[in-house]
Amino acid sequence: MASVENEAFLQALLLETEEDEAEEQLEELALALGATLLYGAEESRRLRSERRRERRLYLVRRDLLPNPRAATPWQKLYAGENNRAYITTMAVDVPTFQFILKQGFEEQWNTTPIPRNDVSPTADPTPYRRSLDAAGALGLILHY
Repeated sequence: MASVENEAFLQALLLETEEDEAEEQLEELALALGATLLYGAEESRRLRSERRRERRLYLVRRDLLPNPRAATPWQKLYAGENNRAYITTMAVDVPTFQFILKQGFEEQWNTTPIPRNDVSPTADPTPYRRSLDAAGALGLILHY
């Protein structure tokens, strides 16, 4: 009688162990499936964002300088007075740039109002309110 009870107990224990293993396998599969779905969703989002970025023809806030009036690339280039940099960006060297600036461009820039419909052509110029000084305007003109 004891052996029958032992055998029944062992079978129940074996069945319980098999059920536990099956549950563990099922949990592992569910976790793997969840991880796969999460990875797929993240990868899909990344690819969609990448494709959108390729088609985007405009700047977003993170593309812009934190303070557009300080430490701009132009200011670094102008202050560096590197002939190679000047020639590459504006096709003139530093002495030529300074020559053009001092031979009338700076005076003309600072004494002529920018033509606008809401400002009289005879109004006094306000160079201190402009985004570009004379050197910046000349650099922009020569660059393009």
